[in-house]
Amino acid sequence: MNRDHSILFDALAVDLAHELPSGQVPTPEQALLCLRDHGRLALLHSAGGEPCRFSLLGFDPVVSFDGAPDVDSPQPTTFEELESQLQRLRTISEPPGPFQGGFLGAISYDFGAANLDLALPKNLAPDPFGQPQLVGGLFTDFVVWDHREKTCHLVINRARDDCKARRVRLMEALSQEGVGARRFDVSGEFSRAVSPSEHVRRVEAVRAAIRRGDLYQANLAHRIHGQVEGEAVDVYAALVEANHAPYMGFVGWPGGALMSASPELLLELEHNGHGELVATTRPIKGTIRRGVNHGEDLALVAELMGSAKDRAELAMIVDLERNDLGRVARVGSVEVGEFPRLETFASVHHLVADVRATLKDDVNAFELLASIFPGGSITGAPKLASMELIATLEGEQRGFFCGSLGFVDTRGEACFNILIRTLLWSEAVAGEVPVAAVSLRVGGGITWASEARDEDQETLHKAKSLLAALGVTGPG
Repeated sequence: MNRDHSILFDALAVDLAHELPSGQVPTPEQALLCLRDHGRLALLHSAGGEPCRFSLLGFDPVVSFDGAPDVDSPQPTTFEELESQLQRLRTISEPPGPFQGGFLGAISYDFGAANLDLALPKNLAPDPFGQPQLVGGLFTDFVVWDHREKTCHLVINRARDDCKARRVRLMEALSQEGVGARRFDVSGEFSRAVSPSEHVRRVEAVRAAIRRGDLYQANLAHRIHGQVEGEAVDVYAALVEANHAPYMGFVGWPGGALMSASPELLLELEHNGHGELVATTRPIKGTIRRGVNHGEDLALVAELMGSAKDRAELAMIVDLERNDLGRVARVGSVEVGEFPRLETFASVHHLVADVRATLKDDVNAFELLASIFPGGSITGAPKLASMELIATLEGEQRGFFCGSLGFVDTRGEACFNILIRTLLWSEAVAGEVPVAAVSLRVGGGITWASEARDEDQETLHKAKSLLAALGVTGPG
């Protein structure tokens, strides 16, 4: 972390005069490539779909979170400790866009699980790649895009040393022409950690638990992994080319990175016109592949919209999210939008629904996160029972899969995705050409009506666009 951070906690003094000329505005993925040599890059990228309004790239945080011990800024292990770190910052001016400086990064599924009263199996294996449970940091320097207005601003902290010269260097770096991704290569095949027959057995174990009355639904996943030579930022550029999702993103830390093409919102928290904080969560349940032509695509949409199993699955999770929000919301403020609603992406269609609520006056973003994290759509119902069964059947911690990437700023506003459709990068060799273990997990919600082999095939449909970005047709 930066050792000159002590003065920065007195105030976040930002300079808003740095709008990039319209003809020299890089895309978020291009800016990531331009700033690849800066420390601790963290990108929230609205690349397509709805909404597609803002993107945000943080760099050189004043405090970094990556699991490494630090006497001056201990690594947070709870949402309360993360809140305490953020309270050391305050803003004295308002930069453009949705972010005014604050926490920007990713929270692992296991970070949330550790803060819940769960009876986890004693032999639960750790995340096989040894990644930290919280990454990112406290950012006062960032680039923000307004895709609707087609503007881009560089926001920097005036309290940093050599601010003016630094601004010039950053403007020059972001205005580079012809910056592209470098080559990366897949080493061998990507393979499944769990065979199709074993995943089918686990699906049947969930159905047996449902038959006993232990739970109604659980989201079961398996892991696919391989090796890649190159750099994570170049893989992310390829992922953007293959996918255009509304909640994409990238976070890098020493020895690791995550690259997400998530379509799913966990949480959006904004002030309304009355000074109240309004929370929205948008669970996804119900998935079907895209058709090979327009006619088949329409038929598949009709099949999904008419699926009693998928509608019931979404209804269960919407009810769970209503309860999660209800614990921290004003009485009578929880409401559900259009049900169900169709969303379409590169390789699949989904059913979604919006659940909204106005928070109680004494509830903040971190208390809201603690109430709804991890998201119900990737755990199940009831949440704690499903998480316990997931841990027993999957047999290892999930790491960042089904965690969240997003921000909480100094005003208390927040936005987080759910880390599905996500590649995890763990450098195995640090050399002239880095070699990394790259993994992804794919899963789906299991109910009594699930057909085990169909559920296994659905996971491969979800993996398709991620593997395609790597030039891989499927697990070997």
